[in-house]
Amino acid sequence: MTRFVSLVLLPLGLAAIGVVLIWTFYLAATGEAGARLADLALARVPETGVSNPVTSVLLNYRAYDTLLELAVLLAALLGIWSLGPAAPGFQRGGEILQGMVDWFVPLLILAAGYMLWVGAYAPGGAFQAGALLGSAGVMLALAGYPSAGLPSERLLRLLSILGILAFCLVGLVLMVLGLGFLTYPPELAKWLILLIETGATLAIGVTLAAAYLGGRPDHTSEVDAP
Repeated sequence: MTRFVSLVLLPLGLAAIGVVLIWTFYLAATGEAGARLADLALARVPETGVSNPVTSVLLNYRAYDTLLELAVLLAALLGIWSLGPAAPGFQRGGEILQGMVDWFVPLLILAAGYMLWVGAYAPGGAFQAGALLGSAGVMLALAGYPSAGLPSERLLRLLSILGILAFCLVGLVLMVLGLGFLTYPPELAKWLILLIETGATLAIGVTLAAAYLGGRPDHTSEVDAP
């Protein structure tokens, strides 16, 4: 029976899957040209409150998906924190490294703010800005700061859920006003998106920095941050 399955049924099943995939690709490549989803989305970008198509998709058409992405990041961080305190970090950096950190960390924070603001009409947005904030924390950790420049654990917990909190609060307020969940009115869409992206930027930044530490940050032996 096992020999029959491995020699007959398994090859037939794989062949059937291959035929379905090839037929699906053929239909997609040769089918009649109709209204494409990308064309429909681009045509309605002016109604979303932002002119950057990527931001309009992530915060309008795929708002639920973006919310779930933040939830996945939070779940990963909670899993890391469940491992206990972070292991001892790197030794305090020398003068050259400390000097570089003193220059680069503020620049990374400024660049994150710029990426957040410019995301409304050019490449940028919360995830790019949050990655820059997270890299600032990684740089501090490499320079010997045990908590990677992160705030106290209570404030850190609040910041880590700020993105999800902003999404949910905006959505619930819109529902109370008689609109759909995360259905932005055109006259307020820009500012509501900026509010959500600000919360998401802070949440992504602290989550990435805290995740790099591999456990709950240690503030007991923290040195002065630049």
